[in-house]
Amino acid sequence: MRELIEFVAKSLVDQPDEVRTHTHERSDQTVIELEVAEDDLGKIIGRQGRTARAIRTLLAAAGQKSRRRFSLDILD
Repeated sequence: MRELIEFVAKSLVDQPDEVRTHTHERSDQTVIELEVAEDDLGKIIGRQGRTARAIRTLLAAAGQKSRRRFSLDILD
């Protein structure tokens, strides 16, 4: 799942070398933290959070296949 988030984020931003992901476990789910360059933060979040919501939807759909819950945190 981490690779999926990295791929989508690198496709959206102007500085793909600045994309970083970290994962850790929180109770019953895996949390993926996404870190991008400050200038690209708006591209990841999108207008009214639509892009971020779409990325989270992709993550939830992919997680259903592996029967695991995933959460995305976008760090600023």
